[in-house]
This record gives sequence, structure tokens and C-alpha cells, in this order.
Amino acid sequence: MTSYKDVYEGWKADPEAFWMEAAKAIDWDVPPTKALEDADAPIYRWFADAKMNTCWNAVDRHVADGRGAQPAIIYDSPITDAKRVITYLELQEMTQKIGGALQARGVGKGDRVIIYMPMVPEAVAAMLSCARIGAIHSVVFGGFAAHELAVRIDDAKPKAILAASCGVEPGRVVPYKPLLDDAIDQATHKPDTCLILQREQAKADLIPDRDLDWFEAQEGVAPADCVSVSGADPVYILYTSGTTGQPKGVVRHNGGHAVALHWTLKIIYDTDPGDVYWAASDVGWVVGHSYICYAPLLKGCTTVVFEGKPVGTPDAGTFWRVISEHNVRVLFTAPTAFRAIKREDPTGEFVKKYDLSCLKALYLAGERADPDTIEWAQQQLGVPVIDHWWQTETGWAIAGNPMGVEQLPVKLGSPTVAMPGYDVQILNEGGHPMAPGELGAICVKLPMPPGCLPTLWNAEERYLKSYLTAFPGYYETGDAGMMDEDGYLYIMARTDDVINVAGHRLSTGAMEEVLAAHPDVAECAVIGVTDQLKGQLPLGFVCLNAGCDRPHEEIAGECVKLVREQIGPVAAFKLVTVVDRLPKTRSGKILRATMVKIADSAEFKMPATIDDPVILDEIKEALKGLGYASTA
Repeated sequence: MTSYKDVYEGWKADPEAFWMEAAKAIDWDVPPTKALEDADAPIYRWFADAKMNTCWNAVDRHVADGRGAQPAIIYDSPITDAKRVITYLELQEMTQKIGGALQARGVGKGDRVIIYMPMVPEAVAAMLSCARIGAIHSVVFGGFAAHELAVRIDDAKPKAILAASCGVEPGRVVPYKPLLDDAIDQATHKPDTCLILQREQAKADLIPDRDLDWFEAQEGVAPADCVSVSGADPVYILYTSGTTGQPKGVVRHNGGHAVALHWTLKIIYDTDPGDVYWAASDVGWVVGHSYICYAPLLKGCTTVVFEGKPVGTPDAGTFWRVISEHNVRVLFTAPTAFRAIKREDPTGEFVKKYDLSCLKALYLAGERADPDTIEWAQQQLGVPVIDHWWQTETGWAIAGNPMGVEQLPVKLGSPTVAMPGYDVQILNEGGHPMAPGELGAICVKLPMPPGCLPTLWNAEERYLKSYLTAFPGYYETGDAGMMDEDGYLYIMARTDDVINVAGHRLSTGAMEEVLAAHPDVAECAVIGVTDQLKGQLPLGFVCLNAGCDRPHEEIAGECVKLVREQIGPVAAFKLVTVVDRLPKTRSGKILRATMVKIADSAEFKMPATIDDPVILDEIKEALKGLGYASTA
């Protein structure tokens, strides 16, 4: 029987042969003659001499293989009380029509299309339709504010935008169209066309000559065929938080993306064609791209599109109902979801109401999976609970448990071992390997495997500087951690200022830029503090301009409102305190890491370079006023 060690060593001994073998699972218009193109190292491209189409591989080939009647998408929306099953044949027709509507408006190979939609099947169909015609999609999470959307419009320069009239949240409807209109007004670049999916919860006003009704735009157009593209042509751009507040456009190439994701579904998730796979995420995030849309459909599985929340739609048993009702084999979600369920139903009373015998494994990612949550899930579900670790940049797991090869023993607090394709090293500041158990920067030896980012959109220098410069010959993950004697990886902390709120990576630097724009704020800092439910929450410190005598509560409220307007509700920004000064080094660097430790009541050493130690006592008192630093 094949072991993890056999597979990993087989990859390491001959990566070229390993990935060429994996590539046989993909339908190529022109097959690759080699896997890796390294002439421009450290810029690498996979399957660059091949031609293919991702939508064909995710949809049409299953129809051609006689499986058109199999469900491709199960849509389940407890929030709107709607359910729908879409077969592969129906999904093929949807992509033909949406793709045809885009082509009729002049959208073609290489053009960009922004998708700004909630969790509805049309969002997945929109992504696939872009891939079908060779256009490059960029999905922007529907909870993002107009300003953030405008920044992405100016960077991607889309020819078209596909949007819904609204999103639906528990107890409220969020109109998307006013946000879209505002974003286009703010943006320098203007799209030619907007296709609007009208939802009955809030109909949108359409602007003549620019906006078209989703279905009316599809009437009378020629159905789109699959357009052959290079394996090294982009399939999508996905924006991730940058430390400067300027988002980074992570690029994904068609060939490597399809090969890697198809390969992962069996090796990592032990899932076969026809199985029902559910990633309880959102299409706006990388998990939604990789494991709601592309990987399950490339593999010929049935994917679940869920519009709801783990609690409150209507109760803490929603996940169990969906699993039982739709025969879900694998659930993949963020630890936040399980913390919310555990908080509402600590004894698992809802679990007992459903037959969950179909569920074979639970996968957690997006933030650190704390041992308490893993143990609770293990007790309640009686299936393997697998923590695995990856990033928007990588598109699939750097470290995990290869369930389709061999189930390795779980060590709480570790996402297990490096996956084939990733040579993970723990390095010190000088770039030298650390001994087992020693903390260092987590890096991946180049080249990165297929499916990882080959560059940033129109920003190659920024790509090199952000990821490849600090440790030459390595990709810098931006995370710190260690590896034990058995090769198990432990992720300890971020090494930059990106925090993780309920699985969403958000830049504190971007929030600081917003706070700094308040007329009464002279200086500010935002840190991520530990939160039992969301993993982390942003907490802002603001120092006011001299002579400002306005009530502190009033200014704090305005600061919260500003961040919600500029970054969006997804930031969960609610905590602001006014302080006289911020702790700094003598060179002027704000001691954010020390502030985090004070907030989390953790032990810390007085920084040797601190300008004035007394300030830390003032910070501690301010944090106590917000309910933090209670025992520090």
C-alpha cells in the first residue's frame, strides 16, 4: 500500500515526472511536453506550452462522458428558504448563455470581469463562464465597501461587472447595486457593461446603456464555446490584503490550477467523482474559488452552495441538516463556524437530531484550529477532524493530512505535514534552517508547485519584493512557526500586520490608514486581539490632535463608522480606545506585538528598545476599559 512518505519522496525525487503524471487527469487541447518552465526563474510557469480550457474540464467533459444528469451544484439557502439542484448539463447551458452574453458585449480572451455576488449558483456559473471564454475573473466579496471595490476596479480594469441586486443576511437585506454604483463613480476606470441578477428581496434600478438584466442579456445570443487558452494564461485574479492597504492581485494560471486542484481532491480530501463535497465558505475567498467552484467540479463531484450561517439560520443545527439532507461526504469550513456552533449548542443536542453517517471527515482551515474546537468536533461527529494550512497565494494546502493516501496521526495544534509539491523549511533571519522545535520563518523552497501564484497582477516587482526577496531561493509565507522531529508543522503567528477575522485575512495597516484620515486623529495603531468566536478582532488605538476636546466616545464611534464604510462590515471593527500616546522603540516603531500580548494577558519581555516603559501601563489601563488585559 502506498504511504505518504512514498508519495512525498516520489515527488521530491522527480518533480517533473510527478506533475506530468498528475496532468494526465486533465483534458488538453494541446498536451504539455514539459511541466515546469524555469527559464525566467524565480518567475516560474507550469504547463506553459499546453492549451486547454478550465470550464471544459470542470463542466463539459462530464457531460461528454455521459454524466450530464448528475447534480453539479446543490444550492441550499436557509436564509431565503430556497433549494435548487443544477445538473452538469444545466450548468453547461448556464455557462454557454452567460459566456455568450459577455461575448455579445465585446468581452473576450484576456479581458477582465469583476464578479460581485452573494452565495447563489449564478456566482459559480459566472466564474466558469469567464473561464469558458478565456476572460479573467476577479471575484470581490459582496460584503466589501464601495471604496474597496473601486480600488479593485481600477487595478483589474474590467470590461464587464457581473453583480446581484442584493445579498441577504440574517434579519437584513444588503442592497449591492448602490455599492456598485458608488464604486464605479469612485473608480477612474469605467466598465462597459454590468449584468445584474435581480433578486426578489431587493430589485435594483438599472442605468441605461450600461446595466443589463441578467437573463434579458442572455436572450438571443449565440451560446459560447470553450476557448482554448495557454496553460500559463490567467484564469483569475483574487485580491488579498496588502500591508500597505493596497490590495495584492494574486494571479492563478489555468494549467497548473486545474492540475493541482483536481489532484488535491483525492489525495488530501479522499473524494471521488459523484461524491458530495461541501466547502462552507464564500466564493469571494480563496476557499470558495478552489473548493466551492473549481476542485469539486474538475473532479466530477457535486458541490454545495450554501447561503446561510452556522447559527441563526435558523439554529445551530443548520450544518447537520445540510449534511444529512444532501448526503455530504466531506465538510470543509473555518474553525470560527464550529466555535459559533459550540457556543450555541455545547452539548451537541442538535447533532443528535440528524443522521450524519454519510460524513467521512471534517476539514478546518482559514485560521488556527484551537485544540478545544477540534476535540469538541471529534466528540460530536465521530469522524477525523483535519486541520490543514494554506493561503490565498498558494490556492491549496501547504500542509495537511493526506487522507486519500494515508491517514496520519493527528497532533493537536498542527496542520500535520507538508504536502507533495511543498519543500517547507523553517529559517532564521539569515536564511539558515532551524533545528526541530525552534521558532523561525516558515518558507517554501522554490519552485512553488502548480496552482500557486506565479506573480501578482501587473506587479511583478511587488511580487518579488513581497514573497521572494527576504529569503533568496524561497517563498516567504509571512508566518512564523516550527517543525517537530516527525516533520509536523506548527503555525505560531503572522510575521506581518495581516490579522485573521473569522477566516478572513485583513490588513491592520489598511485600517490604520482609514483611522488616520479622521480629522481629530493624530496617530493610531490597530492590532489583532484574540477572540473566542472569530479567532481575532481588530482593536484600534487613537491619539488625538492637541487641543481636541471632543468627547472620546463620540470620536471612537466615528472611527468605527469610518472603518465600516471604507473596509466594510467584514472587518468586524468595533473596538476603539483613545490614548495619550503609543508605545514605541527609540527609532519610532510602534510596538504592536507587545500591545497584542498585553491585550491577550500573555507574558512578555520588556522590549530593550522601548522609548518609555511607563506607556505600557497606560496601554494596559486602556485595554482593561475594553475588557482586555485583565490579568496581565
